[in-house]
Amino acid sequence: MDGRTRKDIKPGMRVNIVLKKDQRSGVLTEGVVGKLLTKSPTHPHGIKVRLEDGQVGRVKEIITG
Repeated sequence: MDGRTRKDIKPGMRVNIVLKKDQRSGVLTEGVVGKLLTKSPTHPHGIKVRLEDGQVGRVKEIITG
């Protein structure tokens, strides 16, 4: 699943995000969602979240399993 739909993402889920500084390179950072920051139901570049460790970025992948 990709991270473009807000209803698919919940606090506590493990996700891969792209940080602002990594947008050009596309490097992904893995972490656990702490808070959803995007208010709209969808976003073409991914829902913006704050991870439990404080990093902020847009969800690119939801890690299942």
